[in-house]
Amino acid sequence: MASKETSYADPLEEQHIGPIPFLHETCRHEAASKHHPVTAATSPTPGIWRRYQSRDNRKGRHAVVISPPSEARHGISHPHAVGTLKASLRGMGRMLVRYPVFDVSYDVAVIFTLGSVIWVVNGFFAWLPVQWPSTEFVGEEGLGAGITAFIGATVFELGSVLLVLEAVNERRTDCFGWALEEAMNSYGLLLRPDPAGCAHHHSVRDSLLTAREAETDRRGDRSWEWWPTWSELKTHYFREIGFLASFAQFVAATVFWISGFTALPSIQGRLSTPAVNGVYWLPQVVGGVGFIISSLLFMIETQTTWYTPALNVLGWHIGFWNLIGSIGFTLCGAAGFSSSEAAVYTSDLSTFIGSWAFLIGSVIQWYESLDKYPVRIQ
Repeated sequence: MASKETSYADPLEEQHIGPIPFLHETCRHEAASKHHPVTAATSPTPGIWRRYQSRDNRKGRHAVVISPPSEARHGISHPHAVGTLKASLRGMGRMLVRYPVFDVSYDVAVIFTLGSVIWVVNGFFAWLPVQWPSTEFVGEEGLGAGITAFIGATVFELGSVLLVLEAVNERRTDCFGWALEEAMNSYGLLLRPDPAGCAHHHSVRDSLLTAREAETDRRGDRSWEWWPTWSELKTHYFREIGFLASFAQFVAATVFWISGFTALPSIQGRLSTPAVNGVYWLPQVVGGVGFIISSLLFMIETQTTWYTPALNVLGWHIGFWNLIGSIGFTLCGAAGFSSSEAAVYTSDLSTFIGSWAFLIGSVIQWYESLDKYPVRIQ
C-alpha cells in the first residue's frame, strides 16, 4: 500500500529492528497491503502500516501505524489511537467487563496481578512492625509473612510456567488481524479489527492451550506446544529475546520458590542460621537476579537499540516496573544475611517497595493483554 513511490510511505520506510545483533529482529513496519490488499477510491493510497513486534505477536496483539498524521484525520476511519483519553478509558473499561480466561496472555497478567497483591500484603506484614512497632499483632511477622510469602511465590511460579508456554506458542507466520475496506462516508478507507481472520491461539474462546485450525495444520498434529524440540530451540528460540526473557523468569521463579517454601513458620523455626542463609536468603538473591535479567530482556525487546528506552511502548513500562520489583526482592535477600537493625529494616522495606512495583507492572500487563488492536498515529 504505502510504497517508496508515494509521499505517504516516507515517514515509515520499511524497517527491521533488532536491538541485539545476534538475536532475531523484534520489530518491523510493513505496508498493510502486503497482508491485506485494498482497492480504495482515493488516490494515492493512504499510508497504513502493520507494526510487527515480537512481544505483540506473542500476546496476540495487532498494532497498526497510520502515516502521515493528516491521513488519520482526512483519509482513514479507525479506532481511537493509543495514548488518547478515550482509548485509555476504553481500555480500563475492558479490564472491568472482559474476562477472556481462555487467553493465556490474559491469564498470565491476572495471575501475576494476584501474586503481586499477595506480595503487597506480605510487604505490609514484614515492614509495618519494623516501621511502627505499635501496629504489630501476634503472628504477624512469622505466620502472616511466612504464609503469604509461600502463596505469593507459588502464584509467581504458576504465572512463569504460563509465560513460557505463551513464548513457545508464538505465531511465527504473519497475522494482520485487521480488515481494510472502502468506507461509505467521507473517509477513503475503513480500518476495523477482524477477529475472525486472526490465527493467533489467543482468539480461541472455548478452550485453553489450543490453537485455531490453521495453526494446527501448520504444526501438523500438535495444536499446542508444551515444549519445543531441540532443533527448534537451537534454530529459533535461543535467538528469540522474548523466549529467553520468559525462560529466565521461569528459572528465577523456581529458585525463588525455595525461599517461599522455607518461609513457612513450621520450617523457618527449625532452621539454624547457616541453614536459613542457604535455603532462605540465598534463593531470594539468586531468584531476584534472575528476575532482573528477565525484566531487562523484556525491556530491550521493545527497544530500537539495547540502550534506547521505548517510553511509548506499554511492554517497556511493564519490564521497567518489574525491574524495580526485582531489585527490591534482590535487596531483600541480600540484606537478610545480616542481623543488624539497619539490614532488617532495609530487607523489609525492599520487599514492600518491590511488591508494589510488581503490582504496577502486572496491572499494566493486564491492560495490555486486553488491548489486542492498538492504533498509533505517526
